[in-house]
Amino acid sequence: MKKILTFTLLFGLGLLSTSCDEGFDEMNTNRTAATTLNPVFLLNNAVINASFPGGILVYDMGIVQQIVTPNSGVLAGANFNQDNRNVTQEIWQRYYRSVIRNTADIIRVTSSDPSRSNLYHMARIFQAYGFMVLTDSYGDIPYFQAGKGFSEQAVLPVYDGQEAIYTDIIKELTEASAALDASKTVETADVLYSGNVDKWKKFGFSLLLRAGMRLSAANPTLAQQTVQRAVQGGVMQANNDNAVVQHNANYTNALGGTLNATEANNYYLAAPFVNYLKMNNDPRLKSIATRYVGAASGPQQVPARASIDPAVQIGMPLGFDNSGIVARAQADGLASFYDYSQLDRTRLAKQQSPMFLVTYAQTSLHVAEAVQRGWVQGSAATFFTNGVRAHMEQMALYDAASAIPEADIAAYLAAHPYDSSNGLQQINTQYWVASLMNGPEAFANFRRSNFPVLTPNPFPGKGISTDFINRLTYPNSEISVNSTNVQAAISRMGADELDTKVWWDK
Repeated sequence: MKKILTFTLLFGLGLLSTSCDEGFDEMNTNRTAATTLNPVFLLNNAVINASFPGGILVYDMGIVQQIVTPNSGVLAGANFNQDNRNVTQEIWQRYYRSVIRNTADIIRVTSSDPSRSNLYHMARIFQAYGFMVLTDSYGDIPYFQAGKGFSEQAVLPVYDGQEAIYTDIIKELTEASAALDASKTVETADVLYSGNVDKWKKFGFSLLLRAGMRLSAANPTLAQQTVQRAVQGGVMQANNDNAVVQHNANYTNALGGTLNATEANNYYLAAPFVNYLKMNNDPRLKSIATRYVGAASGPQQVPARASIDPAVQIGMPLGFDNSGIVARAQADGLASFYDYSQLDRTRLAKQQSPMFLVTYAQTSLHVAEAVQRGWVQGSAATFFTNGVRAHMEQMALYDAASAIPEADIAAYLAAHPYDSSNGLQQINTQYWVASLMNGPEAFANFRRSNFPVLTPNPFPGKGISTDFINRLTYPNSEISVNSTNVQAAISRMGADELDTKVWWDK
C-alpha cells in the first residue's frame, strides 16, 4: 500500500511538471518585441544625434569669438584658453556612440543587399560627414576600425592619421554620391530628405566640396581635383537643399536647451562678432541678437527689457573672468554684465530650433572661393552674393520673427559688393557669419582659411602657447582605456594639447 501511494504521488508530480512545461517557451516570449530593425531607423538615429551638444558654446563658438562667457568652472574653455576635458569629450562621445556606431551598422547590413543600395550609400555619406566633424575637431582618430566593436570585436580601435582619413573620406563621398539611383528603392522613412535621391546627391557632393576646400593648404592639387569633381557632380542650389536636423519636443536642440536652462544668463554674443555685424549695417544682427537693456541680474532678463534693435546691441569683450567683467561692464556704461547682448534664445536658440549641418549658403561661398582660386569656372561675385543672400534668407527658417525683409537684403548686397582683390578674406569672413551655431564648421574653416582676422583672446591665464586653440583634446576615457593607440597617435601628431595643429592646418 505504501509503495502504491508513493508511485501515485510521483506519477502526479510528473504530470504536473509536464503540464507546467507545456507552453512555457511561448508564454515567456515577448510577442511585441522587435526581432528585426529596419536599418533606415538607424540612419535616423544617426542624423538626430548629429545635432551638436551644448559644449560647442564652450569651445568651437568661443574660439571663433561668436560667443563668450565670463564664468569659470564647468564653463571654462575658449573664454580662458584652458583645457576642460569634461567638455572637449562631448563631440567625441556623441558622434562615436550615436552617429558612427549607427552608420557602421547600416553599412554592414546593407552592403550586400541590392534592394537597399540607396540606404547603403546614404549611410556612407552621413558617416563621412560624422568622421569629418571628428577628425577636424581632434586630428588623428579611430577611423577604419571605428564602429566595429561588436561586429569585429575592435574594442580598442587603432587611431589613423588624418591624411589617410581624408583620402578615404573623399573616396567614400565620391563613390557614394555618384552611386545613388532614383530608380532603386527610395528610403521614404529617412528624416533628413525623405529619401530624395537628388537632395542626397547634392548633400554628398556639397560635403565633398567641403572636404576638398579643407585641403586647400595641405594638398592643393588634391583639393582642386576634389572641388572640381564635387562641382561637376552637382552641389546644393537652394536653401531647401540644406542638410538640417529638425527638432521637436521629443528631440530638442541641445544648444538651445543649454541657453534656455541653467546657462540662460551666462553666455553672451562676443564683441568681435557683434561689432562686425554692426559696423557693416548687417540686417542679420536684428535676427540674431537680443539685449535685456538695464538688466542688473539674471532674473532681470525679462521680456519687458528685451530689445532686438541693432543700434543698442553691445557684445561682451573677451579677456575677462567673472570678477573682471563687472568693472568692464561698468566702464561700458552698463548696469551689469547681464546687460550685454545675447544670442536670442526665443528665436535662433529655441529648444526646437533647427540645427544646420551643411547649407546652400556655405556651399555657395566655397564655390566662390574655388572660382577665386581658379579651380572652377564661374563668377565668384555671383556665388558670393548667392551665399550671403542664402544665409540671410535662412534666418526665417529659425523663426518667422527672424525673417529679413527682401529690401534689407538687397540694400546690404548693394552696399557690400564682391571685391576680388580681397576675395578670400571677404568670402571666409562671410562663411564665419553663415556658420553661426555650427561651431565645428566655423572652427574648422577659421583654421583652414585664417579668416576672419581676429585678435587673440587677451585673457592672461591661458593654457596654450599659441594665439588660438587649434584642436580639442582627447577624452580621458580614451587615454585610460585605449592608451596604446592614443599614445601612437600623439607620437605621430604631436602633444595632446589644445594648441597642437591637425594635419590639414597649415
